Amino acid sequence: MNEKVADVHASRFGAWLDHHGYSIVASLGRLLRKPWATLLTIGVMAIALALPLGLWVVLGNVSRLGGEVQASRDVAVFLKPAVAPAAAAALADTLRARGDVAGVEVVTPEAALAQLRAQPDIAAAIDVLGADAARAALPSVLRVVPRGDERQLAASLRTLPEADRVQHDAVWRERLDAWLRFGGRAVLVLAALLGLGALLVVGNTVRLDIQSRREEIGVLQLLGASDGFVRRPFLYLGAWYGLAAGGLALGVLTLAWMGLREPLADLAARYGSDFALRGLDPLHAGGVLLGAGLLGWLGAGLVTGHYLRQTRPGKG
Repeated sequence: MNEKVADVHASRFGAWLDHHGYSIVASLGRLLRKPWATLLTIGVMAIALALPLGLWVVLGNVSRLGGEVQASRDVAVFLKPAVAPAAAAALADTLRARGDVAGVEVVTPEAALAQLRAQPDIAAAIDVLGADAARAALPSVLRVVPRGDERQLAASLRTLPEADRVQHDAVWRERLDAWLRFGGRAVLVLAALLGLGALLVVGNTVRLDIQSRREEIGVLQLLGASDGFVRRPFLYLGAWYGLAAGGLALGVLTLAWMGLREPLADLAARYGSDFALRGLDPLHAGGVLLGAGLLGWLGAGLVTGHYLRQTRPGKG
């Protein structure tokens, strides 16, 4: 008796697996039989997915650039021209002994002149002016690494009699952080709205497919087919739409990344930075595909479930 029960369960499980396999292949075949309509639906969904994804990638790159700025908390103290390099070194030793200072780097006029010569445009101007005159015009600079609140340290350094100007970018970084927070919230709102649009697109497409097969669905319901059996091919149809749209959206983002990578790297190099535009890594790309497939599955499930509740035999 137990063996018969086990055989029945095994047979049912095998039939369940077979129907899943059939639904996967059959739903893909329905997409391929209508290439233009399928491409149109996938294109609309891909645009709806690519817009928030592109903004998210841009925001991630700006956040990374902002992180590099945040990592540089140095306070630059430009000393008066009359302060000799020896006096600048002595002042640096005094500052290193302070509790709110983690370190001090002295940039002499010679070192600053060497850094300027590394830039071709400025090097030509230095040659015209003369190295001695350029060196005399450059002050000594102290790069102070704060330990704790850099704002208080910057305010304290401005009171030094040797200080001519103190450069500190805390206000700029706070504004950047505020813009990044706003951008993150805007991306979430846009993703929700466009995700809803993609959900409606795949739901309407599956609804049209259901309408074209309603006689077949009616026969299956009369024969006692469960809602899960009827719904399954449409769920996979929605998942195929979502996966294809996610793949197309990733392709669009990749093309945009390839087109912008080199010009941005060249622009960053002109400012002495090695910043490079980053796209989606394989883990996030896989997450996009999975999320797009689930979005298509959900849209198909909502539409199919509503239809089956309306057409269930004996309703009304």
